[in-house]
Amino acid sequence: MKKNYLLWALLVLFKLGYGQSVKPFSNGDRVVFAGNSITEAGLYENYIWLYYITHFPDMKLQVFNAGIGGDVAGQIYDRLPRDIMEKDPSVLIVTFGMNDSKYFEYQDTTKTAQTRREAVDTAYANFLKIEEFLKGRPGIRKIIMSSSPYDETMRNEKNYFPGKSQTMEEIAGFQQDVARKNRWEYVDLLHPMLAITEKEQGENPAFTLTGPDRIHPGSAGHFVMAYLFLKEQGLAGKAVADVSIDVPSRKVEKSDNAKIKSLKVEPSVIRFDYLSNALPYPIDTLPRVWENSQIQRDALSVIPFTEEFNQERLMVKGLKAGNYALKIDGEWIGAFSATEWAKGINFAEITHTPQYKQALELMELNRKHRELEAKLRNYYWVNYNFLKGKNLLFDDSERARDTIMKHQEDNVWLKIKTADYEQIRVPNTRRQLEKEMQFLREEIYRKNKPKEHQVTISAI
Repeated sequence: MKKNYLLWALLVLFKLGYGQSVKPFSNGDRVVFAGNSITEAGLYENYIWLYYITHFPDMKLQVFNAGIGGDVAGQIYDRLPRDIMEKDPSVLIVTFGMNDSKYFEYQDTTKTAQTRREAVDTAYANFLKIEEFLKGRPGIRKIIMSSSPYDETMRNEKNYFPGKSQTMEEIAGFQQDVARKNRWEYVDLLHPMLAITEKEQGENPAFTLTGPDRIHPGSAGHFVMAYLFLKEQGLAGKAVADVSIDVPSRKVEKSDNAKIKSLKVEPSVIRFDYLSNALPYPIDTLPRVWENSQIQRDALSVIPFTEEFNQERLMVKGLKAGNYALKIDGEWIGAFSATEWAKGINFAEITHTPQYKQALELMELNRKHRELEAKLRNYYWVNYNFLKGKNLLFDDSERARDTIMKHQEDNVWLKIKTADYEQIRVPNTRRQLEKEMQFLREEIYRKNKPKEHQVTISAI
């Protein structure tokens, strides 16, 4: 297993250096992510969406969550007509594998081969149903995405299922084969994340991109997933802004993705008006996954996201030796030496600039949208994972409600999700919730337009 990971690490480095394999999204796209609880958590897809919100402010993109906890490929197939297609996707991303590869069955090690064969055969048969359904929808762009990994190698006694990882490898293999056969796009999360895990666990055996359960990524793991997806779209290297000013000549040498106006260079002060065409990407500092302490920022130690995706650089050449204060719109931002200015200051790493604060507002709207959408996902979970088995699928009657209440104590997941189901089970209430989500989407695109700022650099 270890040799396989090292081999994949080399292949991953080659692949990630090779370039784009998945087209970026386009203006007006309705992007739907269909998957299991990892998708239902709503983080990696919202991280991807937030990148587009901040970096492409004139592109109106809508991203929808169609994940349900516990789902396997067959359940995703069952949900295609009523849940997934009702979101009217122009782009559909389908991912599965974590639950399809089974769990406790691996505790009987004498039956590992049988468990694997049954799991792979069942998942493949159900994927063929998904394939046939999607082939009948030529107007939808299809992207197949492997699962994030099951961390079989972390130092932890919980949920240890030896052999599960190999089953997931086989599922990822046929996912890629079917995607290639149909000329659909494919995103591999499994092997790049295994490569990162192998490298980091070599130094710290307790490291994981998942969490204590080996299965569900925390905020950092979701951010790695988003990074890999954006990388596959060929978006690495697109700067927020890249500006270079030469003091001796009093000229703007470079102004990529930004406009510089009214440049004034005086003996001890430089002033100009600055308008970037994009905003920095804000990084969350709170854990967002239940019983998982990871935060999004933790991922920055294992992926070069800042270097590749979050550069808002201002370089000032030819300053006399000394320190220089940076103010934006009259507000103190910091002090940097002439040497630092000559190398370039990355504004995206300074969390109190006005443009970063604007990006934080967008992150908060994005988070609120995720929380509202989570209520809808719980409604669909109750329908597909409970009411369907009672022949009450999408039956919003009192009979369905009474049936749910009757089984509260013998189904812990049903009990957890019932409050949201109760809140929005009435069609008018669901429509109101969807209006609130639509309002947030419109608010995001009202507030994501970069603003012009006055920049002052003065000798201290």
